[in-house]
Amino acid sequence: MTGLCRRIGAGLAALVVMGCAGADAGADDPQSPAAVTPDGTFAASDTCATDEDAFAGRLRHLEREKDAVVGVYAFATGTGEDLAYRADERFAFASTGKALAAAVVLDQLSSRDLSRRLYWTEADLVPYSPVTELHVEDGLTVRAVLEAAVTVSDNTAANLMFDLIGGPRGLDEALEDVGDDTTEAVRREPDLNDYTPGDVRDTTTPRAIASSLAAFAVGGELKPSDERLFNNMLLRNTTGDALIRAAVPASWRVGDKTGSASYGTRNDIAVVTSPGRTPVVVAVLTRHSTADAATDDGLVAEAARAVVGSWCGPH
Repeated sequence: MTGLCRRIGAGLAALVVMGCAGADAGADDPQSPAAVTPDGTFAASDTCATDEDAFAGRLRHLEREKDAVVGVYAFATGTGEDLAYRADERFAFASTGKALAAAVVLDQLSSRDLSRRLYWTEADLVPYSPVTELHVEDGLTVRAVLEAAVTVSDNTAANLMFDLIGGPRGLDEALEDVGDDTTEAVRREPDLNDYTPGDVRDTTTPRAIASSLAAFAVGGELKPSDERLFNNMLLRNTTGDALIRAAVPASWRVGDKTGSASYGTRNDIAVVTSPGRTPVVVAVLTRHSTADAATDDGLVAEAARAVVGSWCGPH
């Protein structure tokens, strides 16, 4: 694992206001890591003083305790400081990809297009479609389809989004346009959740998916009105209360998208904002060793708590 505090990649350079003191700054500093202050913000420091070994050790302990693999990437959009653990290892992205697909739809369609009505048939419905299954007769607007996909993770809504952007290949190409040549979108719902270790289809890395989320949510890839709409959808997500949101004070704003797949895959990607600070983008991706393993919300929440407890400075 490389230094926790380092300048983020060139693809997100526009988000950086100032960098860290150095990749290993503070590694031998005896002071404890920055913590959450009583007012619900990260404690400030003049330099990066995070104990890299302690952060990695906490996650290794969590992996042993849960018999799991955990990948984390988090960075402060105001400073470029970051935290990383298995940040470049591949995981199934599962339904977290719905957030990226929704952002691509917003990027490619006009505001008028969002009011256009979409229709489908019973044959188009796939498992877990709690919103779209109720609207086979009357359809939904494009905007409502995006909201169904992002806020309740409706799978048919996800496929309707794919139809609007040229399928999984269209999503893949759009992500490459924002600098993400790592994420591999290949299949539609629900097949994309059929993950096998070593298969790169429908996988990403914590670093790649966090960077793509940041590009759309705070990086200016979307026009301001679409960026606000996108973030509002993330904030109104109904599936993430037990994940990253459970790891932060109630006063913080968390807009997120969760995902689940085989091998006990449980993921959460989020834009996290504490009072008076610029956003921190966080990706926590997890999996287990057997195909039928249960998902574990607490695993994601504990990994997110490690981020909060180990943050290395002001943002």
